Amino acid sequence: MSTKNLSAEKRQRQNEKRRIQNKSAKSAIRSSAKKVLSAAQGNDKATAETALQDMIKRIDTAARKGIVKKNAAARKKSRMQRLVNRLGA
Repeated sequence: MSTKNLSAEKRQRQNEKRRIQNKSAKSAIRSSAKKVLSAAQGNDKATAETALQDMIKRIDTAARKGIVKKNAAARKKSRMQRLVNRLGA
């Protein structure tokens, strides 16, 4: 660490730890969204619905923890839900 202040060093360690966890959560959301999209493009409604449920769970958790903003989470869920709903039509 480059600082001389112990509390600043601890804060840097905490920030780095949180940054890695947040990055992992965002990456998991993107991965699960890709699974929904690929299932939707393959016209596989059952797979798309299960992938959507996984994605919604991940987004809700991230929104609750403040990793993703509440409205952004709602927007992502809504768009994916619409995509999956169109498969049955």
